[in-house]
Amino acid sequence: MLRIIRSALAIALGLTFLTAVPAQAEPAPSAAVRTLRYDASRAAEFRAAVDQAAQIWNASVTNVRLVPGTPADFVVLADNGWPRALPTRLGRGTIWIGRQATSQGYNALRISTHEIGHILGLPDRRTGRCTDLMSGSSAGVSCTNPYPNAAEKAEVDRNFAGFAPPVDFGELHIDSPEAATR
Repeated sequence: MLRIIRSALAIALGLTFLTAVPAQAEPAPSAAVRTLRYDASRAAEFRAAVDQAAQIWNASVTNVRLVPGTPADFVVLADNGWPRALPTRLGRGTIWIGRQATSQGYNALRISTHEIGHILGLPDRRTGRCTDLMSGSSAGVSCTNPYPNAAEKAEVDRNFAGFAPPVDFGELHIDSPEAATR
């Protein structure tokens, strides 16, 4: 008798597992992709580099998309000084692509991608490593790498997922060799 009860119980449990609907995994919460418009119409000879830098960021991160357009969230200008950015809040501000740096041999695409990094909430990190986009001019004129590293990509995605970015908003970020030695 005990054997019949065990067999019946085993069959009942087996049927329960076979007919049970598998639980659906709860989808991971995702941040809505934020679209930022930029105006590079006054970036003069650097416009193509700015557009390419925007595409590099678009291919690198998932929580933000950069598109040319107006009204703009951030503006890119060309001038004769050093490259610099004035992020006023996450995704907003002004960038100057300075000719002084490109005339000394710094790469316009790397400069553009780096300065956009400030608008996306990244601070300068003068590590001197070419693999670190936010090392800026401290990596030297031979560095032409315009791509953010994995940590920089993740940090931008965190910034646009609601985490507080480490950049100082309202502070002018000047990327000159003199700033690298301070």
